[in-house]
Amino acid sequence: MIKTFKWIVFAGIAASLTACASPEVVDTKQMGDDKLSCKQLAAEIQEANEFESKAQKEKGITGTNVAAAVIFWPAIIGTYSNANDAIKAAKERKEHLVALSTKKGCSM
Repeated sequence: MIKTFKWIVFAGIAASLTACASPEVVDTKQMGDDKLSCKQLAAEIQEANEFESKAQKEKGITGTNVAAAVIFWPAIIGTYSNANDAIKAAKERKEHLVALSTKKGCSM
């Protein structure tokens, strides 16, 4: 009974660590992007920069990452994989928005 309880506690801690350390992966193209004004496109580009920055920070040494490495090391692999996906998506989103900006003749 105590062994089962310890396993449940361990699994709960591991699940909470992986849930906390997951940067958001943005959609590269969103409905309505082509209708955005130059000012709105600039704001969306800035937001994509912020998503990328947050994802980069998740790859660094954080309390959550250290705890994940010590308590449940596969969680750190999940965090790094998710961070890489988030970084890639943010970069692709920026490229898409810059292309739209250029097509509309917006000055950056």
